[in-house]
Amino acid sequence: MKPKLLIPVCFLLSACSLLQWYRRPEHAPPEEAARFQFPLELPAESRLKIPGITATAIQLAMDDFRPPGAKPHSGATAEEQCLYRRESYNVFAAPASDGVMLVRFVLAPEACDSKDPVLDMGATYAIDVQQWRILAIQP
Repeated sequence: MKPKLLIPVCFLLSACSLLQWYRRPEHAPPEEAARFQFPLELPAESRLKIPGITATAIQLAMDDFRPPGAKPHSGATAEEQCLYRRESYNVFAAPASDGVMLVRFVLAPEACDSKDPVLDMGATYAIDVQQWRILAIQP
């Protein structure tokens, strides 16, 4: 390879490491999936209807609040590990002004077995639902 081409190629290859590749969620093995039986319809008493805009705003905020695959530091306590899990948080969402959705994450009281109360472990996000970006975060 010519030396003049080597530098641009190196820059291009290093730029590839900055790209984040989407990783699909894990699926159960086919034999386990075959054993699951779907009901004819979702149970009415526990069914939730979440508008697509709300669901997308929640996902955008959650991906920032607790990124997929984020892990606590080595030697983390059971409580610290719990605080890293997405399912440890309750989610509240409400439309604000035109084109803005507020999404709040609050630690579920029953999520982590803590001897001491855990304070201030949530956050509120203002999501621009027209350009799909985070406008602001209130810790």
